[in-house]
Amino acid sequence: MNLIDDLIKQKWLKTPRIIEAFRKIKRKDFLVVKTENKETLAELNQAMSIGYEQTISQPLTVAFMLELLQPVYGDKILDIGSGSGWTSALLARIVNSKELKSKQKTQKLKPAGKVIAIELVPELKEFGEKNVAKYGYVKNGIVEFICSDGSKGCPNIKTRKEFAEGFDKILCSAEAKELPQAWKEQLKINGRIVVPIGHSVWLFIKKSETEYDQKEFPGFAFVPLKEK
Repeated sequence: MNLIDDLIKQKWLKTPRIIEAFRKIKRKDFLVVKTENKETLAELNQAMSIGYEQTISQPLTVAFMLELLQPVYGDKILDIGSGSGWTSALLARIVNSKELKSKQKTQKLKPAGKVIAIELVPELKEFGEKNVAKYGYVKNGIVEFICSDGSKGCPNIKTRKEFAEGFDKILCSAEAKELPQAWKEQLKINGRIVVPIGHSVWLFIKKSETEYDQKEFPGFAFVPLKEK
């Protein structure tokens, strides 16, 4: 049984569109290692170093966080601490894939979504961008990489008409000290934020400009979110 089938069996992966993305986006394309057993290493359910004190997250953890985030076709998503680019590519597959559109022909569908990938370390921004480019998502504009402090959200968002209403979802793959105010301001009403704080993964759902539903899921470990 391969890694993805195992994650499905253990119910870490549940949603068809997320499972499809895991199958299409190959984790081996986002590893730093340059060995013949790269594909074997990609099947390991564990985090691995990508340099600069950062890691490509454990597949189980990524599956859990994406299931909490619930990305869908057409979503505009902010991916903070993009690192290797793996989560950015997974999200791009979900928000862009025509195969995941609604089968109801009478329903007017939104245009394809977009992922803004934020990475503070310049070398990792370039590494992640190069990896995601293998799938064509950079060239077609589905994923845009920005070298910036993710704790401050998407820079210059107020000048970009496409994000006038904010993001549908925000994902952070590194441990934040708290939920940054910038993320709250850049999230749409009913939008979701999934972020590690302390040794827990937290889900925040924005109910109004000042109210959030929140839920804590303890028992995780992440590298700290780098800030300027």
